[in-house]
Amino acid sequence: MFWPVIPALKAVVILVVILHIVPGLVYFERRISAWIQDRIGPNRVGPVGLLQPLADVIKLAFKEDLTPQGADKWIYRMAPFLVYAPAVIAFSVIPVGIDLQVASFGVGVIFLLTISSFSVYGLAFGGWASNNKYSLLGGLRASAQMISYEVAMGLSIIAILMTAQTVDLNEIVRQQWGATTLGLVQWNLFQQPIAAVVFLVAAFAETNRLPFDLPECEAELVGGFHTEYSGLKFATFFMGEYIAMITMSGLMVTMFLGGWSVPWIEIPTSPTFGDVALSVLIFTVKLTVLLFFYIWVRWTLPRFRYDQLMNIGWKVFIPFSLLNLGLTATSGVMGWNWLIPLPW
Repeated sequence: MFWPVIPALKAVVILVVILHIVPGLVYFERRISAWIQDRIGPNRVGPVGLLQPLADVIKLAFKEDLTPQGADKWIYRMAPFLVYAPAVIAFSVIPVGIDLQVASFGVGVIFLLTISSFSVYGLAFGGWASNNKYSLLGGLRASAQMISYEVAMGLSIIAILMTAQTVDLNEIVRQQWGATTLGLVQWNLFQQPIAAVVFLVAAFAETNRLPFDLPECEAELVGGFHTEYSGLKFATFFMGEYIAMITMSGLMVTMFLGGWSVPWIEIPTSPTFGDVALSVLIFTVKLTVLLFFYIWVRWTLPRFRYDQLMNIGWKVFIPFSLLNLGLTATSGVMGWNWLIPLPW
């Protein structure tokens, strides 16, 4: 009778949690950037500046909402939500704890890749509908960049799926529990290092973060695809970028870092509330480390030129992904478990 209520409650909880994580992540990034640049950072609004993100939201909420002359109004208004919604929906299939995810079905990886690719439409539509040449160029750059690096990301994930023999994210996490015969951690990070590096770099490109933020390059494109956006529409683009960071980091944790498990704690067959809470804590710690890495790279490395960006994607990462895919297939056919440990 109440079975439809449980997934709805899960969805509401995850949405509320994500919406609370984003302001914390913004504050976290501003603090880290200040530390890297030897500045103080936010310290005026609230204790140690903790309420600065709230002040930013209030400021954006009271900004005048302008629509450029000649813009395609419906597409212009819809574009920010086409960036925001796919990132939130994609996170719903990531297991954040033992049997704890909003939507649990057997094709979670395929669903996540499909949904996350929809955000490219929001960037392209936002750039085109703004009736601004800089916005249009930013939208075209974003489309080309995301499509290019989705190929490498997809190939790296296929290698993991061949290793795991499943597309169920929970099962992929369970297979990474424990240690190998040599005593090494059985994470896919160590079994598929090429796939892990390719996926990590492609995740930076997919989320338009430095050194791959060419669609928003201020020196060339003013503000890129969101040049003409202000107020809450701009904030929606901003939130979409940070939620995409969280989603990609969560997928990286799940696919390569053992998800909610650690090798030294056995996975219980009948988990209690304490077991689930511990698994959520483990997942959160791993996610926080990856988000710190995102921010550290953002404030450390300069951006690539656009031709360098495309050359790296098509001439480096896609060939390496195909090579890794060939090695994985060969090790499976020939039974070379010493090369890439497989579950059979």
